[in-house]
Amino acid sequence: MKKIAPAFVLLLTACGGGAPQQPPAGPPEVGVVTVKQQAVTLSTELPGRTSAYETSDVRPQVNGLILKRLFTEGDQVRAGQPLYLIDPAPYQAQVANARAALAKARAAIASNDALARRYKELAKINAISRQDAENAVTTAQQAHADVAAQLANLRTAQIDLARTTIRAPISGRIGRSTYTTGALVSASQTDALTTIQRLDPIFVDIQQSSADVLKLRQQILSGQLDAAGKGARVRLKLEDGSTYDQEGVLKFTDVTVDASTGSQVVRAQFPNPRGLLLPGMYVRAEMVEGTRTNALLVPQVAVSRDEKGNPTVMVVGAQNKLEPRQITAPRTVGTNWLVTSGLAPGDKVVVDGAQMLQPGTPVKPVAPQPQGGKQGQGPRSQAAAGKGQ
Repeated sequence: MKKIAPAFVLLLTACGGGAPQQPPAGPPEVGVVTVKQQAVTLSTELPGRTSAYETSDVRPQVNGLILKRLFTEGDQVRAGQPLYLIDPAPYQAQVANARAALAKARAAIASNDALARRYKELAKINAISRQDAENAVTTAQQAHADVAAQLANLRTAQIDLARTTIRAPISGRIGRSTYTTGALVSASQTDALTTIQRLDPIFVDIQQSSADVLKLRQQILSGQLDAAGKGARVRLKLEDGSTYDQEGVLKFTDVTVDASTGSQVVRAQFPNPRGLLLPGMYVRAEMVEGTRTNALLVPQVAVSRDEKGNPTVMVVGAQNKLEPRQITAPRTVGTNWLVTSGLAPGDKVVVDGAQMLQPGTPVKPVAPQPQGGKQGQGPRSQAAAGKGQ
């Protein structure tokens, strides 16, 4: 029995927790980003509609029957191209009548001028009264005026004859014809024969709240934003969600606010060489507002909401202890929040590793995990590392 006892005591010592103690764990690691000022270009996405660069309703300027339609619906037409032919016969007759009247007026000039000259000579020798001589001169002058009037009548008749061929006033894509061959048209009608639209370039009319426009102007006047100004670039998202491959240019902001919607129209111009954009299409325009030179950005993953819905972040404060901070973040910029108050340059904002930690907990700030890491999983604390050994 005396030989067995030492071995029994040694076994009890091993089972009684005689293993060496591990060193106490240090503060948990949290991934942080240091807030710093930087220049940020701010943009906003707004709804809009496309509209033609130029639009012309084609209407007749004389009365008559349509003899021919000289274009194909949907084609591209050029300015001055013949579109319709109205029966020219009545207007050809008017031109012939005006020419005859002009010839008659010119023929009367010779005899009236000769009579005026004779009467002038006879008046000098008192062979006729001065009144008769003056009447002859007046008649000659009236003959000259009649020629001028007949020339104007001939020109008017020629203009009406030329208008029997209806030509395209602008270049562009022509629509469907609302009148066919044989239809009677008049110069006073309100209905257009067809419509021509110039689609390259094309306008995009963007609806922006007047309150947003006012806020933007105030930020520019206060120096918070550097204005993008006229000529700022604009990009489009089409109805199918794709991005239009051509950039546009901001042209102007309407000076009138729509009383029914409280919005203003912002117009941008886009090249449309392939005719992909058609008038009336719904689009979303990404419009540059300006540049904030001293912006503070915080990753969206670092921002949470308190019970009142206010945005908050965890900051590594004095003595490396966690402290909550309420911020003002009115908008996002990419994957970040734009912070306008609550943070200062140099603050260390926790982006991961603090999900289970309470405010006031001492932590060890480290660089955040790469984006390829598992979302929501922070840096391993020393305790977790020791536990895994």
